[in-house]
Amino acid sequence: MKKVLVLGAGMVARPLVRYLLARPDLEVTVADADGGRAASLVAGSARGRSLALDARDLAAVGGQVDACDLVVSLLPPALEPAVTRLAVERRKDMVSASQRDEAGMDALDRPARAAGVTLLPEVGLDPGLDHMAISRMVARVRERGGRVVACRSYCGGLPAPDANTNCWDYKFSWNPMGAVEASLFDARYLRDGREVVVPNTELFANHFLVPIPGFDELEAHFNGDSLPYVGIYDLDGVKDLLRATLRYPGWAFTMRQVQKLTYNSMTPVDETPATYAALTRRLAGLAEGDDLVAGLARFLDVDVQSTVIERLVWLGLAADEPVAWRPGQEHTPMNALANLMLDKMMFADGERDLSVLHNAIEAVYPSGERERSTATLIAYGDPGGDSSMALTVGTPAAIAATLVLDGRVPEKGLVLPVLPHIYDPILDELATHGVAFREKTEVLPATA
Repeated sequence: MKKVLVLGAGMVARPLVRYLLARPDLEVTVADADGGRAASLVAGSARGRSLALDARDLAAVGGQVDACDLVVSLLPPALEPAVTRLAVERRKDMVSASQRDEAGMDALDRPARAAGVTLLPEVGLDPGLDHMAISRMVARVRERGGRVVACRSYCGGLPAPDANTNCWDYKFSWNPMGAVEASLFDARYLRDGREVVVPNTELFANHFLVPIPGFDELEAHFNGDSLPYVGIYDLDGVKDLLRATLRYPGWAFTMRQVQKLTYNSMTPVDETPATYAALTRRLAGLAEGDDLVAGLARFLDVDVQSTVIERLVWLGLAADEPVAWRPGQEHTPMNALANLMLDKMMFADGERDLSVLHNAIEAVYPSGERERSTATLIAYGDPGGDSSMALTVGTPAAIAATLVLDGRVPEKGLVLPVLPHIYDPILDELATHGVAFREKTEVLPATA
């Protein structure tokens, strides 16, 4: 019987653990800093065990890694590089839903190859299912002798329309820190064959609407560095390539105001203000006697009755309430903001989240014919069960784990799910779980 170590029992872990425990030939250990949370995932299973484990305690983690055949990491990105190094040192294969660079896997590709270890990251929703759907579409184009000239990928986790009940038009089924951290990074993409750089300070000024087949228009803003995907998808000669995040319209303008206030700053605040009102007052440069809401509108150059002021006030940034620092946190504006979001913008019982992933490629063929193909995933959460985010992250990661355990991923070192013997079984099995892409291909007018 093979043994799997799952590190992390957070919001996306339940479907992954359930899937693995359904295999009668697997024993699954779930380890989390919160032992009770880990125990709840294996309750009632004779082949499941749990333990309280701080992933920063590398000696303790190493002991668990030694005892397993495969490590599956659902840890926060900051904790993954050290665990990945342990897996390579102990010669254990590892699967992760995180980006390869966040997990430290780029630097460990060569050592992993030498150790005969498979490192398979980016098998969640985004990154993950985006790679798989695009790779499948690209392979079909190549089978017909075509060449991809444009590739665009859009993804977002959202509240379902029936659960979209706060003035932000947003709720979190995952850690809010990731959404705020996105404001710190520049974006790069290709347009007409030329590299375009969007500085992080302009990220939320460059947004646009995207029609989603079977849904509605959503707002998109550029997501990170798209250029490495030329190599990942083997798209030499591609003219247009971009990756973008999807939100309901209005998110980008609000986040631009958050940036202006520097509530996305990771720099610790000197002489930390005791309340959110005091912290906001300081960030906006307002005197103690100034009317906070009017001064905030003046600082942001928006109307005091605007939606963005409504959102900031509703969230609590103008409230005389103590700043909700978590134990051990640095006192940074970003942590203060993310903590409020965690407290006020999570899903209530019985509410559904929504995951939307829309991929589009354009191809040309030797005959001169041009085509556009799309693959669109719209997945709703189960109000009494798994969120769509958990389902679309945890389930593909679990299927990927079984592929590695069954010897169906022979490659060693860093491997991405862009190979047909990885993406085909994952996409095909996901469809049996109700997570399926709607695909469409249309002929485009010939260009002059």
